[in-house]
Amino acid sequence: MDLTRKLFALPWIWSFIGAGLVYAATILATGGGGAAGMLDAAFSLAVFTIVVGIGQMFVITLGPGNVDLSLPANIGLASAVAMKVMGGSDAMIPLGLCAALACGTAIGAINYLLIAALRIPPIISTLSASFVIQSVDISYGRGLQIKPPPAFAAFTDLRLAGLPLFVLVAMLASIGIAVLLHRSIFGYSVTAIGQNQRAAWLAGIPVATIRCLTYMLCGGLGGLNGALLAGYFRGSSVDIGNEYLLASIAVVVIGGTAVGGGQASVAGVWGASLFLVFLQIMLNTLGADAGMRLMVTGLVIVAVIAVAGGQASTGPRR
Repeated sequence: MDLTRKLFALPWIWSFIGAGLVYAATILATGGGGAAGMLDAAFSLAVFTIVVGIGQMFVITLGPGNVDLSLPANIGLASAVAMKVMGGSDAMIPLGLCAALACGTAIGAINYLLIAALRIPPIISTLSASFVIQSVDISYGRGLQIKPPPAFAAFTDLRLAGLPLFVLVAMLASIGIAVLLHRSIFGYSVTAIGQNQRAAWLAGIPVATIRCLTYMLCGGLGGLNGALLAGYFRGSSVDIGNEYLLASIAVVVIGGTAVGGGQASVAGVWGASLFLVFLQIMLNTLGADAGMRLMVTGLVIVAVIAVAGGQASTGPRR
């Protein structure tokens, strides 16, 4: 009984419960057909939300007002940069991935410089930056007809132990990120700043440096996601990252990260991402149109946050 109570007290557990319930409902709606394929597709599609969600999680953990709204534009530009550098050649895959990471990291650094130099809220600075980035992307990437290298495209189809290889890689990377968050000086510093920025500064934590590195981490993961999406969908696109703005924020909050900062959960991002993907699969299975899918998804997100995220979302008191 005590174990069950402790388990249900974990903020991130509700995201997995929600994902399991929606998955079960979808199986019932389809009469049990295609259950394995549905699970496979859900994990494959959820990975992209997880990558950007983890980056957004670190930024939101910094405290109230911290958010990166430039992620969709970042993803679009990085996808074009990756494809341009790779040029369809397998030998250029590592360089293309590095270019996408560098592009995203630079965007993250610029975001923080705008916040620090102009002293404007992150929501305004990152939104403003997104318009500039999108303009660059339109000039640089629109009409770009470069397909990913064969080996890079094939990577998304490789399987190990019944799961896509890139999903397993994402799982291992998430474990490393969880260690970074909960067992490293950087992770402790991000959490401390989110709990009380002034107290963290008085304790000797280099607040400005940690905040800058956090925005760079978020930007870098956005850039990496752009490259992965271009490989998965066999090409870059200006609009390839559009759906990940609200999704990246939703999975963070549903997954148990405190909106007020100071508390984060990598596992919760996984559960929330699977929840949203299963929800979309269920609505598609039931034949819902685009408008109905958006409305239902929005209502469910609000309901989940209200029911399961209330205490976790408030964050520590200042």
